[in-house]
Amino acid sequence: MLSWLQRTLRSSIGKKVLMACTGLGLIGFLIGHLAGNLTLFADSEGEAFTHYATTLNSNPALPVVEVGLTLLFLAHIVLAFKVTRENREARGKGYTLRNDHGARTPGSRSMMITGVLILAFIVVHLIDFRFDKPELEEMSLLAGMVESRLSGTVGFLIYFGAMVPLTLHLSHAFQSALQTLGLNHPKYNCLIKVVGRGLALIIGLGFASFPLAYFFGGNA
Repeated sequence: MLSWLQRTLRSSIGKKVLMACTGLGLIGFLIGHLAGNLTLFADSEGEAFTHYATTLNSNPALPVVEVGLTLLFLAHIVLAFKVTRENREARGKGYTLRNDHGARTPGSRSMMITGVLILAFIVVHLIDFRFDKPELEEMSLLAGMVESRLSGTVGFLIYFGAMVPLTLHLSHAFQSALQTLGLNHPKYNCLIKVVGRGLALIIGLGFASFPLAYFFGGNA
């Protein structure tokens, strides 16, 4: 197993495949995270969200899942930097133009920049709601914490603004990951592109709905 992993990490294609797999895993996490957070809109008292948060945080497997998610995220970051560096080295120093430049999208051209911005946002998000979350028996306070953070101007700008790089990143990430894993055929590429962009919009707008609702609703 270890020798297979070592051979994979030495291979350019192997690193791209692993980056695609970790990326798809993180997209899956985002979908689940969004679904759970949508319980904030289930009732005005926050009872559904409190139930969700209590159930999640009382699960004994949560620490293991968090460690696994952290490793998945770190692996994706390291692989992204390695693949980007190798791609630049392969193009040669001073070669900045690509023959397919016209076909590239804002999402594909800004993957590294949006990735760094997403990383910065995650640090802020963890400080806000992971490192400062209430004890299990006080989980009913969490919905109020979310509202307090997102109804303020700074919180709104951070949490709404972060959805722009997230959406851009995902708009290219999904289709790129599938193509890397071999799902690359003229018959299906257009569909994959549409699904990828649609998924990016759903996730981005879904998360953006929270700061929009709390900021404009709370300040109405």
